[in-house]
Amino acid sequence: ADCFYVTWGALHEAGAVIAPGQPLPPHGKPLGRLTLPDLKEVVQKGITQYGRDNRELDILLFKEVLDYMSRVDRVLSCPGGSLLLAGRSGVGRRTATSVVSHMHGAVLFTPKISRGYGLKQFKNDLKHVMQLAGIEGLQVVLLLEDHQFVHPAFLEMVNSLLSSGYCCEVPGLYTTEELEPLLSPLKDQASQDGFTGPIFNYFSYKIQQNLHIVLIMDCINSNFTINCESNPALYKKCAVQWMERWSDSSMKKIPEMLLSRTSGQEHNERIERGHKRKHSGDADLLKSFLMIHDSCREYGATPYQYMTFLHVYSSIYNTKKTELIKRQSHLQAGVSKLNEAKALVDELKRKAAEQSTLLKTKQAEADAALQEITVSMQNASDQKTEMENIKHKIAEEVSKIEERKRKIEAELKEVRPLVDEAKLAVGNIKPEALSEIRSLRMPPDIIRDILEGVLRLMGIFDTSWVSMKSFLAKRGVREDIATFDARNITKEIRQSVEELLQRNRTSFEPKNAKRASAAAAPLAAWVKANVQYSHVLERIQPLEKEQAGLLENLQKTEGKKHNLEELLNSVGQKVVELKDKFQTRTTEAAKLEAELNKAQETIKAAEKLISQLDGEHKRWNAQVAEITEEIETLPKRAQLAAAFITYLSAAPEDQRKASLEQWMQSSGLEKFDLRGFLCTESEQLIWKSEGLPSDDLSMENAVVILQLSGMTSLSAACPFLIDPSSQATEWLKTHLKESRLEVINQQDANFITALELAVRFGKTLIIQEVDGVEPILYPLLRRDLIAQGPRYVVQIGDKVIDHNEEFRLFLATRNPSPFIPPDAASVVTEINFTTTRAGLRGQLLALTIQHEKPDLEEQKTKLLHQEEEKKIQLAKLEESLLETLATSQGNILENKELIESLNQTKASSALIEESLTESHRLQISLDQERDAYLPLAESASKMYFIISDLSKINNMYCFSLAAFLRLFQRALQNKQECEKTEIRITSLISSLTSMVYEYVCRSLFKVDQLMFALHFVRGMHPELFQENEWDTFTGLIVGDMIRKPDSQKSIHDQIPAWIDQDRAGAVITLKTTFPVLYQTLLLEDTDLWLTFSRSSICEQDFPPSIVKKITLFQQVLVVQAIRPDRLQSAMAFFASKALGMKELSPPPLNLKRLYKETLEIEPILLIISPGADPSQELQELATVEIGRECYHEVAMGQGQADVAIQTLKECAHNGEWLCLKNLHLVTAWLPVLEKDLNTLQPKSSFRLWLTAEVHPKFTPILLQSSLKITYEAPPGLKKNLMRTYESWTSEQISKKGLLPRAHSLFSLAWFHAVCQERRNYIPQGWTKFYEFSLSDLRAGYEIIDRLFDGTKDFQWEFVHGLLENAIYGGRIDNYFDLRVLRSYLEQFFNVKSISGSQSRGKKLSGLPSSISLPSSCNIL
Repeated sequence: ADCFYVTWGALHEAGAVIAPGQPLPPHGKPLGRLTLPDLKEVVQKGITQYGRDNRELDILLFKEVLDYMSRVDRVLSCPGGSLLLAGRSGVGRRTATSVVSHMHGAVLFTPKISRGYGLKQFKNDLKHVMQLAGIEGLQVVLLLEDHQFVHPAFLEMVNSLLSSGYCCEVPGLYTTEELEPLLSPLKDQASQDGFTGPIFNYFSYKIQQNLHIVLIMDCINSNFTINCESNPALYKKCAVQWMERWSDSSMKKIPEMLLSRTSGQEHNERIERGHKRKHSGDADLLKSFLMIHDSCREYGATPYQYMTFLHVYSSIYNTKKTELIKRQSHLQAGVSKLNEAKALVDELKRKAAEQSTLLKTKQAEADAALQEITVSMQNASDQKTEMENIKHKIAEEVSKIEERKRKIEAELKEVRPLVDEAKLAVGNIKPEALSEIRSLRMPPDIIRDILEGVLRLMGIFDTSWVSMKSFLAKRGVREDIATFDARNITKEIRQSVEELLQRNRTSFEPKNAKRASAAAAPLAAWVKANVQYSHVLERIQPLEKEQAGLLENLQKTEGKKHNLEELLNSVGQKVVELKDKFQTRTTEAAKLEAELNKAQETIKAAEKLISQLDGEHKRWNAQVAEITEEIETLPKRAQLAAAFITYLSAAPEDQRKASLEQWMQSSGLEKFDLRGFLCTESEQLIWKSEGLPSDDLSMENAVVILQLSGMTSLSAACPFLIDPSSQATEWLKTHLKESRLEVINQQDANFITALELAVRFGKTLIIQEVDGVEPILYPLLRRDLIAQGPRYVVQIGDKVIDHNEEFRLFLATRNPSPFIPPDAASVVTEINFTTTRAGLRGQLLALTIQHEKPDLEEQKTKLLHQEEEKKIQLAKLEESLLETLATSQGNILENKELIESLNQTKASSALIEESLTESHRLQISLDQERDAYLPLAESASKMYFIISDLSKINNMYCFSLAAFLRLFQRALQNKQECEKTEIRITSLISSLTSMVYEYVCRSLFKVDQLMFALHFVRGMHPELFQENEWDTFTGLIVGDMIRKPDSQKSIHDQIPAWIDQDRAGAVITLKTTFPVLYQTLLLEDTDLWLTFSRSSICEQDFPPSIVKKITLFQQVLVVQAIRPDRLQSAMAFFASKALGMKELSPPPLNLKRLYKETLEIEPILLIISPGADPSQELQELATVEIGRECYHEVAMGQGQADVAIQTLKECAHNGEWLCLKNLHLVTAWLPVLEKDLNTLQPKSSFRLWLTAEVHPKFTPILLQSSLKITYEAPPGLKKNLMRTYESWTSEQISKKGLLPRAHSLFSLAWFHAVCQERRNYIPQGWTKFYEFSLSDLRAGYEIIDRLFDGTKDFQWEFVHGLLENAIYGGRIDNYFDLRVLRSYLEQFFNVKSISGSQSRGKKLSGLPSSISLPSSCNIL
């Protein structure tokens, strides 16, 4: 099944490849079999090559596309093989033809359609391809599409060419003069090929061989069948290939192929992940693309739209996903920072707890040290006191010692020098002197005595010479003597020495001693001195003892003092140490405390921050979860949005709602808000302020337009606005005014230039008044861009223009149902702004509020703006909050500035939140006030749609929204008599009802006015009709009354005898359909219904007891069943009661009164019945209002169109009046007139009057934009008389003050009214409809005026003769009707009826008894 027989599959032998210029083999190129992957590869190469040589192709290769290419390949590889590719746009017919032609090396030619492209240009194109095929011998493919057949003759020429292959068969293509030089190069070639016939035949043969015609036609085009039937060669000489759609299996694969290509790797990864994780989810999504497309097939969904749908989906999905992921990452960053802060706070709290414990320990240590210091200091203080006491004591003792010392010193003062001197002398004894003494064998006594004295003093009691000699022989004896301390001398020694001294005094005398020995004298002196000294010492001993005691005490005290000092020093040291320790502990504690305080502060700030941002934290967490969920549902929501944009933009609200609900259900989405998804509240507010109607339909449409214009995708279809009221187009102009906007009408002379410039310079172009899609726009709409290096160009007509990627195109029309051919329908997105009931209600409510409570509207708008600004502010604050958090460096809690800024932001956002809540509350109360006016808007909206339905009755009954809105505003101008809103609304509804009714009725023919009145009642007051009543009344319900074979008899038995037997069926229907009503009527009571049955106004003579029990419409049903002769009156009676009007027929037409309502921008269309002509009346009005010379008339017909347009422009410029008559004769030209009217900027005094009879092809836009008036005789004699008298001035009636003249004019008016009114009762009144018009009345008036002008007596025969034979009778062609006319003339115009001498108020024979002639000339 997946094998294809194609030329590329044949194994060509060497040299079998056909070079350009070579003819094809007689039976075509050989075919070979290729599998699907192989063919795909071959075609892909072909596409790549085509992209290099021509333009890049955006094409997916799947089975159908390859199948189409193989079919095209097989046909184009045969000599002269031609194709008719019938199908739907977007399946790939053009692409297949282009690629295959290129792969075959054929020249592809397609006509370049410009505005002036006609038969001449088409013939030139045909000649060009024929020369390529016939003269140059190239394989040529002529590609022709639906939109290129701008002239029916094109197809006929192609048919001729196909059927014969001979160019001579194409009428008027070549002249003989042209052929001669053209064919001369072929002669040699023909002889080479051995061709013997005429050279022209050879030329034709080559064309037959080398020219391939490919026709691409849309099979749903209304002309398709007709074109094929009238040009049989299209299916006889072409291979007809049906390419309507792709198979479901391919359609299912396309989304995967396209999306994997557009979203690239990321999407592939998602799909792969999906295969593992949620294969079914992605598969369901891909399936649902086809499901959605299939659900729209009944509305004409094409394959092209399917591709558009996928591209739009891809664009929306990618944009939204990027936004969401960015927002999510922002939120997550904020959340993670707050989580970090929370973790930090917990860590800080833990550390703070640890530090708090440590601080307590340090503080306890410091306290202990302080305690120790205090105790030590106290001890030291006591010791210091003690020390002071000791010092005092020492001082006292020292003073005592000093005194003793002084006394001792005083005692020793005399003796000490002697001792010292002796000691010195002893010291100075020379050793020789001592040796000398020692050498003596026996010393002299002196020496012995002296030495004995020395020895004794020294404590040596052995005083023998031996002893003395050994003493002296001692080493250092002098030093011993010199250093001898006298204190060692005891009393006994001293006494013994004193005795010695006493005994041997002489020995001790210095001179004796000296003589004895040099050493003796000093020794003697020493002995004496020491003895003396010993005495002194003994004397001072108590003192010394005392002093020693004192000294000992002193030492003890000093020791104590020393100990105390040491103790004090150690205490000081300890105190210093303790102080240092205390200082350290205190510093540590202070540091800890500072740290703890800082931590506490940070914790406090952080907790404050965290508690403040707790709301945000929760909200952001929720939002992250929401966004995750949104990302999950994003594919489905993007799919619905794309489907809405692609398939529902032209659909009415109910269909949009139903389709969306169906799609939501199948995709499993619970809620989906298109506007919320694709735009913001603030954007919608901006659109409203720019003039976009605020209803849902308009808002959704605006979303679609802006989504499409924002897409760069090549397959985003161009928006085509169907905008009867022009409001959306005006909004679009305002909205795009910053985007280098150009606005142009399709009919403008400089249209092509403007289009080319816009494309080249990337402007935004709005083309207005688009009736259909011009062929010249197709390359732009289909984005047939050709790459030329880095730039792209596009074919516009016969020019190639640089394409700027910023170029945007919008098409707009006021035609509610424009003709868009099927091939164009795919490349534009129809966006329908035709007003809907809900939409209109919203607009009318806005208008009402604007007028009734302007401050309310201002407040509401202001509030909405404020709210939106606040929301934006809030979003910005939150964004900055997130940004600040996300970008903060380091510890968030120590960043004071950050915390401060966060707090400020938070405070601001809290304030904003509050004001938002307040704003929301205010809005609700404002909305309640607004909603009070909803009943008025609802009623008005109903009215508009009721009158819109009238076009179903007669195409001339078209009413524009703009006119209705003007009417509505006029109703609002009514004086406000009551302050209560409810009463005001009731009075407004009532006045609007009567204004609308009157406005519409004067646009309707008499015969339709009652029908409209009932239709109006039913639309406005459906509560007046119970179930089945309306259907029974209109004949939709027919009673099942025949039950038995003898039914006729039984039926007559079933109805009361007083009812006419003919009405039996109707009464039985009433009985079977409404049994309860029938019982209530008590029809069997003949006496009760007696008055009703005999009354000539039975509709007003219902039995009073019955009237109380049945509704007004039930009374109509009863009259319909029993007294149909009074049905019309009953209907009128019911309608006037229901609408609260005295009478249903509008006031008679008065052009003067009508003129006051007219505007210079709104034409006045007088719809006339055949034969009626208001031009005389118009002329008279113009003479009065503007002057006869400023009034112009053009009677439309052959060749008058240009004159009419020229006159129209002049009159508009000069502010004059123009009347275009008989527009029904030129309906094809009316769109031109309408477009020109739309571009006019007339002076305020300009008026355009139009007259036309009813015509089915009258252009609806002109009908809608005109003020319509039916120009016919008013209903009823009274209205007719009033209209006649309104057309006469008081001077015309009371001329010369002749009462008979005034009477005659009244008779004329009465006669005219009777003649016109009898036409309503054909054939009893007249046998046929006669055109008695105002011109007859005017002629009658002139006759009477002239007859009374003369001096002679009034001659009635003149009046009878002229009215019977020329004026009124001139229209009558029936003998019986003429007799009736004659009878009336004799009755109304005779001397008896009209006489000046007649008594006032006397009844006349000619007029009915209730009519009396006016008794004065001043009748008006």
